[in-house]
Amino acid sequence: MGSGKVTNWQGKHVTVAGLGVSGVPAAKVLHGLGALVTVVNDGDDDRARAQAAELQALGVKVRLGDGATLPEGTELIVTAPGWKPDKPLFAAAHEAGIEIWGDVELAWRLRGPDAAPWLAVTGTNGKTTTVQMLASILKAAGLRTAAVGNIGVSLLDAVLGDEQYDVLAVELSSYQLHWAPSLRAHSAAVLNLAPDHLDWHGSMEAYAADKGRIYEGNRVACVYNAADKATEDLVREADVEEGCRAVGFTLGTPAPSQLGVVDGILVDRAFVEDRQKNAQELAEVSDVNPPAPHNIANALAAAALARAYGVPPEAVRDGLRAFTPDAHRIAHVADVDGVAYVDDSKATNTHATEASLAAYESIVWIAGGLAKGATFDELVAKSAKRLRGAVLIGADRALIRDALARHAPEVPVVDLDRTDTGAMLAAVQEARRLAVAGDTVLLAPACASMDMFANYNKRGEAFAEAVRELGAGA
Repeated sequence: MGSGKVTNWQGKHVTVAGLGVSGVPAAKVLHGLGALVTVVNDGDDDRARAQAAELQALGVKVRLGDGATLPEGTELIVTAPGWKPDKPLFAAAHEAGIEIWGDVELAWRLRGPDAAPWLAVTGTNGKTTTVQMLASILKAAGLRTAAVGNIGVSLLDAVLGDEQYDVLAVELSSYQLHWAPSLRAHSAAVLNLAPDHLDWHGSMEAYAADKGRIYEGNRVACVYNAADKATEDLVREADVEEGCRAVGFTLGTPAPSQLGVVDGILVDRAFVEDRQKNAQELAEVSDVNPPAPHNIANALAAAALARAYGVPPEAVRDGLRAFTPDAHRIAHVADVDGVAYVDDSKATNTHATEASLAAYESIVWIAGGLAKGATFDELVAKSAKRLRGAVLIGADRALIRDALARHAPEVPVVDLDRTDTGAMLAAVQEARRLAVAGDTVLLAPACASMDMFANYNKRGEAFAEAVRELGAGA
Protein backbone atom coordinates (compact mmCIF):
# COMPACT_ATOMS: atom_id res chain seq x y z
CA MET A 1 0.00 0.00 0.00
CA GLY A 2 3.13 2.20 -0.09
CA SER A 3 3.80 5.13 2.19
CA GLY A 4 1.42 7.57 0.53
CA LYS A 5 -2.12 8.43 1.58
CA VAL A 6 -4.75 5.76 1.06
CA THR A 7 -7.72 7.53 -0.46
CA ASN A 8 -9.87 4.60 -1.42
CA TRP A 9 -10.57 2.11 1.35
CA GLN A 10 -13.55 0.57 -0.43
CA GLY A 11 -13.22 -3.21 -0.40
CA LYS A 12 -9.69 -3.23 1.11
CA HIS A 13 -9.12 -6.21 3.39
CA VAL A 14 -7.85 -4.80 6.69
CA THR A 15 -7.07 -6.89 9.76
CA VAL A 16 -7.30 -5.08 13.10
CA ALA A 17 -5.14 -6.77 15.75
CA GLY A 18 -6.68 -6.51 19.21
CA LEU A 19 -9.93 -5.18 20.59
CA GLY A 20 -9.67 -2.75 23.52
CA VAL A 21 -9.46 1.02 23.61
CA SER A 22 -7.76 1.47 20.23
CA GLY A 23 -8.91 -1.62 18.30
CA VAL A 24 -12.65 -1.02 18.51
CA PRO A 25 -12.54 2.63 17.28
CA ALA A 26 -10.07 1.67 14.51
CA ALA A 27 -12.36 -1.14 13.33
CA LYS A 28 -15.38 1.19 13.32
CA VAL A 29 -13.57 3.92 11.41
CA LEU A 30 -12.19 1.52 8.78
CA HIS A 31 -15.56 -0.16 8.36
CA GLY A 32 -17.16 3.28 7.93
CA LEU A 33 -14.65 4.03 5.16
CA GLY A 34 -15.75 0.93 3.27
CA ALA A 35 -12.92 -1.44 4.22
CA LEU A 36 -13.62 -5.15 4.75
CA VAL A 37 -12.51 -5.42 8.37
CA THR A 38 -11.62 -8.55 10.34
CA VAL A 39 -10.67 -8.12 14.01
CA VAL A 40 -8.49 -10.80 15.60
CA ASN A 41 -8.04 -11.02 19.36
CA ASP A 42 -6.04 -13.38 21.58
CA GLY A 43 -8.54 -13.34 24.43
CA ASP A 44 -12.08 -14.69 24.52
CA ASP A 45 -13.46 -13.33 27.80
CA ASP A 46 -16.77 -11.60 28.60
CA ARG A 47 -15.44 -8.12 27.74
CA ALA A 48 -14.04 -9.30 24.40
CA ARG A 49 -17.31 -11.04 23.56
CA ALA A 50 -19.30 -7.87 24.35
CA GLN A 51 -17.01 -5.77 22.14
CA ALA A 52 -17.18 -8.41 19.41
CA ALA A 53 -20.99 -8.40 19.48
CA GLU A 54 -21.01 -4.60 19.08
CA LEU A 55 -18.73 -4.79 16.03
CA GLN A 56 -20.49 -7.80 14.49
CA ALA A 57 -23.78 -5.89 14.64
CA LEU A 58 -22.16 -3.35 12.30
CA GLY A 59 -20.97 -6.05 9.91
CA VAL A 60 -17.36 -6.35 11.09
CA LYS A 61 -15.92 -9.88 11.29
CA VAL A 62 -14.39 -10.77 14.66
CA ARG A 63 -12.22 -13.78 15.49
CA LEU A 64 -11.75 -14.37 19.22
CA GLY A 65 -9.15 -16.63 20.83
CA ASP A 66 -6.83 -16.62 17.82
CA GLY A 67 -4.65 -13.58 17.29
CA ALA A 68 -1.84 -15.55 15.66
CA THR A 69 -3.19 -16.57 12.26
CA LEU A 70 -3.23 -14.08 9.39
CA PRO A 71 -6.74 -13.86 7.88
CA GLU A 72 -6.82 -14.74 4.21
CA GLY A 73 -6.67 -11.79 1.80
CA THR A 74 -5.26 -9.32 4.38
CA GLU A 75 -3.78 -6.25 2.66
CA LEU A 76 -2.98 -4.19 5.79
CA ILE A 77 -2.77 -4.77 9.55
CA VAL A 78 -3.76 -2.07 12.04
CA THR A 79 -2.58 -3.10 15.49
CA ALA A 80 -3.33 -2.09 19.05
CA PRO A 81 -0.13 -0.46 20.39
CA GLY A 82 0.39 -3.06 23.13
CA TRP A 83 0.85 -6.01 20.76
CA LYS A 84 4.51 -7.03 20.84
CA PRO A 85 6.50 -6.90 17.60
CA ASP A 86 7.44 -10.59 17.87
CA LYS A 87 3.84 -11.80 17.54
CA PRO A 88 3.35 -14.68 15.04
CA LEU A 89 0.71 -12.58 13.25
CA PHE A 90 3.32 -9.94 12.47
CA ALA A 91 5.90 -12.51 11.38
CA ALA A 92 3.32 -13.83 8.88
CA ALA A 93 2.61 -10.26 7.71
CA HIS A 94 6.32 -9.51 7.17
CA GLU A 95 6.65 -12.76 5.25
CA ALA A 96 3.76 -11.73 2.99
CA GLY A 97 5.03 -8.13 2.58
CA ILE A 98 2.00 -6.66 4.38
CA GLU A 99 2.37 -3.28 6.14
CA ILE A 100 1.60 -2.95 9.87
CA TRP A 101 0.26 0.34 11.22
CA GLY A 102 -0.70 1.38 14.72
CA ASP A 103 -3.75 3.52 15.53
CA VAL A 104 -1.49 6.62 15.53
CA GLU A 105 -0.27 5.82 12.01
CA LEU A 106 -3.87 5.31 10.91
CA ALA A 107 -4.88 8.68 12.37
CA TRP A 108 -1.89 10.37 10.72
CA ARG A 109 -2.81 8.90 7.30
CA LEU A 110 -6.48 9.88 7.66
CA ARG A 111 -5.79 13.56 8.38
CA GLY A 112 -7.35 16.01 5.96
CA PRO A 113 -5.34 18.41 3.78
CA ASP A 114 -5.79 21.31 6.25
CA ALA A 115 -5.24 19.19 9.34
CA ALA A 116 -3.87 20.72 12.56
CA PRO A 117 -0.13 20.20 13.09
CA TRP A 118 0.99 17.95 15.95
CA LEU A 119 3.23 18.96 18.85
CA ALA A 120 4.32 15.56 20.14
CA VAL A 121 5.71 14.39 23.48
CA THR A 122 7.26 11.10 24.58
CA GLY A 123 9.61 9.97 27.36
CA THR A 124 9.72 7.36 30.09
CA ASN A 125 8.04 9.66 32.62
CA GLY A 126 6.13 12.94 32.62
CA LYS A 127 4.42 12.58 29.21
CA THR A 128 0.83 13.10 30.35
CA THR A 129 1.62 16.05 32.62
CA THR A 130 3.71 17.76 29.93
CA VAL A 131 1.03 17.30 27.25
CA GLN A 132 -1.64 18.67 29.59
CA MET A 133 0.57 21.65 30.45
CA LEU A 134 1.18 22.21 26.73
CA ALA A 135 -2.55 22.11 25.96
CA SER A 136 -3.18 24.58 28.81
CA ILE A 137 -0.52 26.98 27.41
CA LEU A 138 -1.91 26.70 23.86
CA LYS A 139 -5.44 27.40 25.14
CA ALA A 140 -4.13 30.42 27.07
CA ALA A 141 -2.83 31.71 23.71
CA GLY A 142 -6.37 31.50 22.31
CA LEU A 143 -5.67 28.44 20.17
CA ARG A 144 -8.18 25.63 19.60
CA THR A 145 -6.41 22.53 20.88
CA ALA A 146 -6.79 19.26 22.79
CA ALA A 147 -4.55 16.85 24.69
CA VAL A 148 -4.76 13.67 22.61
CA GLY A 149 -3.04 10.35 21.87
CA ASN A 150 -2.11 8.12 24.76
CA ILE A 151 -4.32 10.38 26.92
CA GLY A 152 -7.79 11.94 26.84
CA VAL A 153 -9.30 12.23 23.36
CA SER A 154 -8.41 9.44 20.90
CA LEU A 155 -6.36 10.60 17.94
CA LEU A 156 -8.82 9.06 15.50
CA ASP A 157 -11.63 11.09 17.09
CA ALA A 158 -9.52 14.26 16.99
CA VAL A 159 -8.59 13.77 13.34
CA LEU A 160 -12.02 12.68 12.06
CA GLY A 161 -14.37 14.53 14.41
CA ASP A 162 -16.30 17.73 13.68
CA GLU A 163 -14.17 19.85 16.04
CA GLN A 164 -11.71 22.06 14.15
CA TYR A 165 -8.32 22.37 15.89
CA ASP A 166 -5.47 24.83 15.27
CA VAL A 167 -2.86 22.51 16.78
CA LEU A 168 -2.85 19.24 18.77
CA ALA A 169 -0.83 18.37 21.89
CA VAL A 170 -0.08 14.67 21.35
CA GLU A 171 1.19 12.15 23.91
CA LEU A 172 2.88 9.15 22.29
CA SER A 173 4.15 5.98 23.96
CA SER A 174 7.11 3.96 22.68
CA TYR A 175 4.60 1.29 21.56
CA GLN A 176 2.66 3.80 19.47
CA LEU A 177 5.83 5.25 17.94
CA HIS A 178 7.04 1.76 16.98
CA TRP A 179 3.98 1.34 14.74
CA ALA A 180 3.92 4.91 13.30
CA PRO A 181 6.54 5.01 10.52
CA SER A 182 5.24 8.01 8.56
CA LEU A 183 4.39 10.35 11.47
CA ARG A 184 5.98 13.80 11.02
CA ALA A 185 5.38 16.26 13.88
CA HIS A 186 5.69 20.06 13.71
CA SER A 187 7.94 19.83 16.80
CA ALA A 188 8.52 17.09 19.36
CA ALA A 189 10.11 16.41 22.75
CA VAL A 190 11.70 13.36 24.37
CA LEU A 191 11.56 14.20 28.08
CA ASN A 192 13.87 11.48 29.43
CA LEU A 193 14.97 7.91 28.80
CA ALA A 194 15.21 5.20 31.43
CA PRO A 195 14.80 1.41 31.22
CA ASP A 196 11.09 0.57 30.89
CA HIS A 197 9.00 -1.86 28.84
CA LEU A 198 12.18 -3.73 27.90
CA ASP A 199 10.20 -6.98 27.86
CA TRP A 200 8.24 -5.48 24.93
CA HIS A 201 11.04 -3.80 22.99
CA GLY A 202 13.67 -6.47 23.62
CA SER A 203 16.52 -4.09 24.52
CA MET A 204 17.25 -0.57 25.75
CA GLU A 205 18.61 0.29 22.29
CA ALA A 206 15.36 -0.76 20.59
CA TYR A 207 13.31 1.16 23.21
CA ALA A 208 15.39 4.33 22.67
CA ALA A 209 15.18 3.97 18.88
CA ASP A 210 11.38 3.80 19.04
CA LYS A 211 11.27 6.91 21.27
CA GLY A 212 13.59 8.67 18.82
CA ARG A 213 11.14 8.14 15.93
CA ILE A 214 9.19 11.11 17.32
CA TYR A 215 11.88 13.47 15.94
CA GLU A 216 11.74 12.13 12.36
CA GLY A 217 10.74 14.87 9.93
CA ASN A 218 10.28 17.59 12.61
CA ARG A 219 9.92 21.02 11.01
CA VAL A 220 10.71 23.58 13.72
CA ALA A 221 12.19 22.15 16.94
CA CYS A 222 13.47 18.89 18.42
CA VAL A 223 13.23 19.45 22.18
CA TYR A 224 15.60 17.42 24.37
CA ASN A 225 16.59 17.19 28.04
CA ALA A 226 20.03 18.74 28.59
CA ALA A 227 20.45 16.57 31.72
CA ASP A 228 19.81 13.35 29.77
CA LYS A 229 22.42 12.91 27.04
CA ALA A 230 20.51 9.99 25.49
CA THR A 231 17.71 12.39 24.44
CA GLU A 232 20.22 14.71 22.74
CA ASP A 233 21.79 11.72 20.97
CA LEU A 234 18.37 10.88 19.52
CA VAL A 235 18.10 14.41 18.09
CA ARG A 236 21.52 14.02 16.44
CA GLU A 237 20.44 10.76 14.82
CA ALA A 238 17.09 12.09 13.55
CA ASP A 239 16.44 12.98 9.94
CA VAL A 240 14.65 16.35 10.25
CA GLU A 241 13.53 19.03 7.81
CA GLU A 242 16.06 21.70 6.91
CA GLY A 243 16.01 24.56 9.42
CA CYS A 244 14.69 22.44 12.29
CA ARG A 245 16.61 23.25 15.49
CA ALA A 246 17.72 21.31 18.56
CA VAL A 247 16.31 23.05 21.67
CA GLY A 248 17.35 21.89 25.14
CA PHE A 249 15.70 22.39 28.51
CA THR A 250 17.62 22.50 31.79
CA LEU A 251 16.92 23.17 35.47
CA GLY A 252 20.05 25.34 35.46
CA THR A 253 20.96 28.54 33.63
CA PRO A 254 20.18 28.01 29.93
CA ALA A 255 22.81 28.29 27.19
CA PRO A 256 21.75 29.80 23.84
CA SER A 257 19.07 27.58 22.18
CA GLN A 258 17.87 26.35 25.60
CA LEU A 259 15.11 27.06 28.11
CA GLY A 260 16.07 27.01 31.78
CA VAL A 261 15.76 28.55 35.23
CA VAL A 262 17.43 31.75 36.52
CA ASP A 263 16.69 33.05 40.04
CA GLY A 264 13.34 31.25 40.26
CA ILE A 265 12.23 32.33 36.77
CA LEU A 266 11.65 30.12 33.72
CA VAL A 267 13.49 31.76 30.82
CA ASP A 268 13.75 31.19 27.08
CA ARG A 269 17.05 31.61 25.19
CA ALA A 270 15.89 29.65 22.15
CA PHE A 271 12.97 31.54 20.60
CA VAL A 272 14.26 35.09 20.98
CA GLU A 273 16.14 37.59 18.82
CA ASP A 274 19.92 37.33 19.35
CA ARG A 275 20.05 34.19 21.49
CA GLN A 276 23.66 34.91 22.50
CA LYS A 277 22.69 38.00 24.48
CA ASN A 278 18.97 37.90 25.16
CA ALA A 279 16.61 35.85 27.34
CA GLN A 280 12.83 36.06 27.61
CA GLU A 281 11.11 35.63 30.99
CA LEU A 282 8.24 33.15 30.69
CA ALA A 283 6.93 32.37 34.18
CA GLU A 284 7.99 31.95 37.78
CA VAL A 285 8.84 28.58 39.31
CA SER A 286 5.92 29.23 41.71
CA ASP A 287 3.57 29.21 38.68
CA VAL A 288 4.32 25.47 38.25
CA ASN A 289 2.06 23.10 40.21
CA PRO A 290 3.65 21.32 42.06
CA PRO A 291 7.08 23.04 41.80
CA ALA A 292 9.02 19.76 42.24
CA PRO A 293 12.20 19.62 40.08
CA HIS A 294 10.92 17.02 37.62
CA ASN A 295 7.69 18.97 37.18
CA ILE A 296 9.60 22.17 36.43
CA ALA A 297 11.40 20.16 33.73
CA ASN A 298 7.99 19.12 32.35
CA ALA A 299 6.91 22.78 32.31
CA LEU A 300 10.06 23.82 30.43
CA ALA A 301 9.52 21.11 27.81
CA ALA A 302 5.87 22.18 27.36
CA ALA A 303 6.96 25.81 27.12
CA ALA A 304 9.60 24.94 24.49
CA LEU A 305 7.03 23.20 22.26
CA ALA A 306 4.54 26.05 22.69
CA ARG A 307 7.22 28.63 21.87
CA ALA A 308 8.22 26.56 18.82
CA TYR A 309 4.63 27.01 17.67
CA GLY A 310 4.90 30.79 18.18
CA VAL A 311 3.02 31.21 21.47
CA PRO A 312 3.70 34.53 23.30
CA PRO A 313 5.50 34.49 26.70
CA GLU A 314 2.45 35.56 28.74
CA ALA A 315 0.49 32.52 27.46
CA VAL A 316 3.17 30.25 28.94
CA ARG A 317 2.70 31.89 32.34
CA ASP A 318 -1.10 31.91 32.15
CA GLY A 319 -1.25 28.32 30.90
CA LEU A 320 1.00 27.01 33.67
CA ARG A 321 -1.00 28.87 36.31
CA ALA A 322 -4.25 27.40 34.96
CA PHE A 323 -2.91 23.83 34.89
CA THR A 324 -3.98 21.32 37.56
CA PRO A 325 -2.15 17.97 37.66
CA ASP A 326 -4.03 14.68 37.49
CA ALA A 327 -4.67 12.70 40.66
CA HIS A 328 -1.94 10.42 42.09
CA ARG A 329 0.91 12.50 40.70
CA ILE A 330 2.82 13.93 43.67
CA ALA A 331 -0.54 14.97 45.17
CA HIS A 332 -0.54 16.37 48.71
CA VAL A 333 -3.24 14.46 50.61
CA ALA A 334 -3.06 15.95 54.12
CA ASP A 335 -0.85 17.03 57.01
CA VAL A 336 -1.22 14.97 60.19
CA ASP A 337 0.77 15.96 63.31
CA GLY A 338 3.15 18.07 61.24
CA VAL A 339 3.86 15.26 58.75
CA ALA A 340 2.91 15.72 55.06
CA TYR A 341 1.33 12.71 53.29
CA VAL A 342 1.92 12.70 49.52
CA ASP A 343 0.40 10.32 46.94
CA ASP A 344 2.59 9.61 43.92
CA SER A 345 1.07 6.22 43.10
CA LYS A 346 1.72 7.03 39.41
CA ALA A 347 5.46 6.52 40.11
CA THR A 348 5.37 2.94 38.81
CA ASN A 349 9.05 2.68 37.83
CA THR A 350 12.39 3.62 39.38
CA HIS A 351 12.95 6.68 37.19
CA ALA A 352 9.65 8.30 38.23
CA THR A 353 10.28 7.38 41.87
CA GLU A 354 13.76 8.90 41.82
CA ALA A 355 12.25 12.20 40.66
CA SER A 356 9.59 11.96 43.35
CA LEU A 357 12.09 11.27 46.15
CA ALA A 358 14.26 14.19 44.95
CA ALA A 359 11.39 16.60 45.71
CA TYR A 360 11.57 16.13 49.52
CA GLU A 361 14.29 16.35 52.16
CA SER A 362 13.24 13.82 54.80
CA ILE A 363 11.03 10.95 53.70
CA VAL A 364 9.31 7.88 55.04
CA TRP A 365 8.97 5.95 51.81
CA ILE A 366 6.10 3.53 51.07
CA ALA A 367 7.17 1.33 48.15
CA GLY A 368 6.72 -2.03 46.47
CA GLY A 369 4.44 -3.96 44.14
CA LEU A 370 5.31 -5.64 40.82
CA ALA A 371 8.88 -4.80 39.81
CA LYS A 372 8.45 -5.59 36.06
CA GLY A 373 12.08 -6.73 35.90
CA ALA A 374 13.44 -3.55 37.53
CA THR A 375 16.40 -3.37 39.91
CA PHE A 376 16.55 -0.88 42.78
CA ASP A 377 20.22 -0.45 43.76
CA GLU A 378 20.79 2.78 41.85
CA LEU A 379 17.53 4.32 43.06
CA VAL A 380 18.24 3.53 46.72
CA ALA A 381 21.90 4.61 46.51
CA LYS A 382 20.91 8.00 45.04
CA SER A 383 18.08 8.60 47.52
CA ALA A 384 19.48 7.05 50.72
CA LYS A 385 20.36 10.35 52.39
CA ARG A 386 16.73 11.53 52.15
CA LEU A 387 15.19 8.42 53.75
CA ARG A 388 14.12 8.43 57.41
CA GLY A 389 12.41 5.07 57.00
CA ALA A 390 10.75 2.72 54.52
CA VAL A 391 7.58 0.65 54.58
CA LEU A 392 7.50 -2.08 51.93
CA ILE A 393 4.41 -3.73 50.46
CA GLY A 394 3.60 -6.01 47.53
CA ALA A 395 4.90 -9.04 45.69
CA ASP A 396 8.45 -7.86 44.89
CA ARG A 397 9.18 -5.89 48.07
CA ALA A 398 12.16 -8.15 48.88
CA LEU A 399 14.04 -6.65 45.92
CA ILE A 400 13.72 -3.17 47.46
CA ARG A 401 14.47 -4.49 50.96
CA ASP A 402 17.72 -6.05 49.73
CA ALA A 403 18.73 -2.83 47.94
CA LEU A 404 18.06 -0.87 51.16
CA ALA A 405 20.18 -3.35 53.14
CA ARG A 406 23.05 -2.84 50.70
CA HIS A 407 22.92 0.93 50.21
CA ALA A 408 21.04 2.37 53.21
CA PRO A 409 21.60 -0.12 56.06
CA GLU A 410 20.90 2.53 58.73
CA VAL A 411 17.37 3.24 57.41
CA PRO A 412 14.68 1.42 59.44
CA VAL A 413 12.56 -0.83 57.23
CA VAL A 414 9.10 -2.31 57.88
CA ASP A 415 8.37 -5.32 55.65
CA LEU A 416 4.59 -5.83 55.43
CA ASP A 417 3.82 -9.38 54.39
CA ARG A 418 0.15 -8.95 53.56
CA THR A 419 -1.90 -8.20 50.46
CA ASP A 420 -5.41 -7.90 51.92
CA THR A 421 -7.51 -4.74 51.66
CA GLY A 422 -6.24 -3.45 55.00
CA ALA A 423 -2.59 -3.60 53.92
CA MET A 424 -2.41 0.05 52.85
CA LEU A 425 -3.87 1.27 56.14
CA ALA A 426 -1.28 -0.82 57.98
CA ALA A 427 1.47 0.67 55.77
CA VAL A 428 0.33 4.23 56.50
CA GLN A 429 0.15 3.49 60.26
CA GLU A 430 3.69 2.10 60.21
CA ALA A 431 4.88 5.14 58.25
CA ARG A 432 3.31 7.42 60.83
CA ARG A 433 5.19 5.60 63.58
CA LEU A 434 8.51 6.21 61.77
CA ALA A 435 7.85 9.85 60.84
CA VAL A 436 8.51 12.98 62.89
CA ALA A 437 7.18 16.52 62.36
CA GLY A 438 8.64 18.02 59.19
CA ASP A 439 8.89 14.66 57.38
CA THR A 440 7.00 13.61 54.26
CA VAL A 441 5.35 10.19 54.05
CA LEU A 442 5.60 9.49 50.34
CA LEU A 443 3.80 6.76 48.42
CA ALA A 444 6.11 6.40 45.40
CA PRO A 445 6.06 2.64 44.85
CA ALA A 446 8.62 2.26 41.99
CA CYS A 447 6.48 -0.73 40.98
CA ALA A 448 3.25 -1.56 39.19
CA SER A 449 0.14 -2.04 41.32
CA MET A 450 -1.59 -5.10 39.87
CA ASP A 451 -0.43 -7.55 42.53
CA MET A 452 -2.68 -5.83 45.09
CA PHE A 453 -4.80 -3.22 43.27
CA ALA A 454 -6.69 -2.94 39.97
CA ASN A 455 -4.44 -0.04 38.93
CA TYR A 456 -2.29 2.78 40.32
CA ASN A 457 -5.43 4.95 40.78
CA LYS A 458 -6.95 2.41 43.19
CA ARG A 459 -3.63 2.17 45.06
CA GLY A 460 -3.52 5.95 45.42
CA GLU A 461 -7.14 6.06 46.57
CA ALA A 462 -6.42 3.42 49.21
CA PHE A 463 -3.48 5.52 50.45
CA ALA A 464 -5.57 8.72 50.60
CA GLU A 465 -8.37 6.86 52.43
CA ALA A 466 -5.86 5.49 54.96
CA VAL A 467 -4.43 8.99 55.54
CA ARG A 468 -7.93 10.38 56.10
CA GLU A 469 -8.52 7.63 58.65
CA LEU A 470 -5.33 8.67 60.44
CA GLY A 471 -6.40 12.30 60.40
CA ALA A 472 -9.83 11.44 61.79
CA GLY A 473 -8.23 9.63 64.69
CA ALA A 474 -5.51 12.26 65.22
